[in-house]
Amino acid sequence: MKKYLPSLLFIAALLLIWQFAAGRMNAAYILPTPVGIIKRLWELREPLFTVHLPATMSVTMIGLAISVVLGISLAIVMDMSPVVEQALYPIVIASQTIPTTAIAPLFIVWFGYGIWSKIVVTILMTFFPITITVFDGFKSVKREMEELLITYGAGKKEIFWKLKLPTALPYFFSAIKMAIPLSVIGAAIGEWLGAQSGLGYFSRRMMTQLDGAGVFAPIILLSAVAMILVSIIGLLEKICIKWRNEL
Repeated sequence: MKKYLPSLLFIAALLLIWQFAAGRMNAAYILPTPVGIIKRLWELREPLFTVHLPATMSVTMIGLAISVVLGISLAIVMDMSPVVEQALYPIVIASQTIPTTAIAPLFIVWFGYGIWSKIVVTILMTFFPITITVFDGFKSVKREMEELLITYGAGKKEIFWKLKLPTALPYFFSAIKMAIPLSVIGAAIGEWLGAQSGLGYFSRRMMTQLDGAGVFAPIILLSAVAMILVSIIGLLEKICIKWRNEL
């Protein structure tokens, strides 16, 4: 608790300022108070938790899973072959220069209003940090350690499993912790632009009704879910990489 006390105090101060400023404005359709948002979240709990949250989480989890497989595969291939690295690395970088909000409507045209248009947006936003971070983890292996294993008769397979993979494991968990918020944002953007369910869709629908608290309620829920998922990954990281704290 001592470690998180400064953050908690800062957040509490921001919420108090927000509550006071929104109360003085008296325009809940533009800037609702934090208390009003929590009340609205409770009032809308049934459609949010039973319909729209599962829809967003399904997009997030599927897109994140595909990004993990795609990102790790690209990182391994680029690490194994300098030629592939020179061919793919600029493309991976260029993929992140495309404005997501500009290309997302095209995905809806190509894939329709179903789940896959949102999944593609999520993949586009998340595979980059996973690919680059894991690739940097492979490249962080000390050449001296690799040469030592070679002198002991280790081949490329043994070097990968016993040296490169353990070295890249902390980078992998860092990439996942970065990708989770991005996957949630990607799913919400896709749903905002065109969907039949999901928290992004619900927030857009509340905006058309000038319900400010209703717009913020799914956003607060998304943030809470993302923080919970990141915390779970942090616990898994501590379990899987016990040796990290011993260095």
